[in-house]
Amino acid sequence: MQNTVVAADSDFDYLIVGGGAAGLSLAFHIAQEPRLATKRVLIIEPEAKDQNDRTWSFWTDEPTVFDGVVTHEWSQIAFRSPGFDKVINLGRYRYKTINGLDYYHFVRRALADNPQFRFEQGSVTALENTASGVRAATATGKFTARYGFDSRPPDLAKLQQPARHRYLLQHFVGWEVETDVDVFDPITMEFMDFRGEQHHEARFIYVLPYAPRKALVEYTLFSENVLPKAEYEAAIRAYLTDTLGLKSFRITAEEMGAIPMTDHPLPARDGAHIINLGTRGGRAKPSTGYAFKRIQQHSARLVAALASTGHPPVDVTGDRWQFRLFDTLLLDIMKRHGESTRDIFRQLFERNPVERIFRFLDETTSWVDNFRIMNSVSPWPFMRSIVHVLRGRPGQRH
Repeated sequence: MQNTVVAADSDFDYLIVGGGAAGLSLAFHIAQEPRLATKRVLIIEPEAKDQNDRTWSFWTDEPTVFDGVVTHEWSQIAFRSPGFDKVINLGRYRYKTINGLDYYHFVRRALADNPQFRFEQGSVTALENTASGVRAATATGKFTARYGFDSRPPDLAKLQQPARHRYLLQHFVGWEVETDVDVFDPITMEFMDFRGEQHHEARFIYVLPYAPRKALVEYTLFSENVLPKAEYEAAIRAYLTDTLGLKSFRITAEEMGAIPMTDHPLPARDGAHIINLGTRGGRAKPSTGYAFKRIQQHSARLVAALASTGHPPVDVTGDRWQFRLFDTLLLDIMKRHGESTRDIFRQLFERNPVERIFRFLDETTSWVDNFRIMNSVSPWPFMRSIVHVLRGRPGQRH
């Protein structure tokens, strides 16, 4: 067996596979930590990341390191469904959105003059643990490091165990539109508008208004299968013309995506020296698809441990089991009776202060507040899902 010789300039302290949200987040947090100033970091990313390929949204009640590139923020959200329609002041919270390209540029500029960091454009074809660290193979060569951080999306199609776990998608098409009349409220984002037909699934309109005449309008579903693109577009057009009463509008940009929402266990690490990041590490919350803030918290947790002990934390994520259970129960309900999701969210927003809902979705609530949340929604859908969880198999629509 031939030994692989690795050149000195191919050996690093940390190797980050992927330069998207999760990989760049970890790199940025490393750069901000003085105790890690001597560590050499390699980031391998297959794409140039010179396009605005996505947006990320999140709520927060404190400043973030990325506030300088926040596209817009809102102090109010609207929740709309049959029988309950309310604009909610967020108090100390703000709902914020960041464009992907602004984020990529911001982090890359922050790292550009830092000799710790090196970027390689390419795809990692193999990443494996070694006795002393990790080894990565690309088309241009091999690299080694003490620790590897892998943010490549998991191949859920190959991993699926549908008899044991639930597999849904948050899928959407969005149009950025401009109008000739004032129709949007730039301080109030439309969090969920469930007034449309549900078609036995969870379907809603989501709107980020940037100005009175400019907004991103998305048609979003929580379900197992994507739709033909024309169906999303018809729903967006109906919202603009029928709900908002617009006679004309211009589409200036478009986005579409499908985010896995699953209770399939996505491991936090792969062996002794590989830590999984982003979606691969379960950072997209299974019941909502939100990931950006969870990615930042994960990065901060990893860097704090690396700086203080030289190693990742034993508990890589700090996730709490009860919230994984809550996610599984909601996914089971969405799978069995997706249309009932509308009533669950209506009850949540009708019977709880928004701060409690946000803390619950951020997984920071106490047992007392968890009880209040669960006591605010109809128990029967959850009781049936608990039975399915105890039996070890997902519920099915009948």
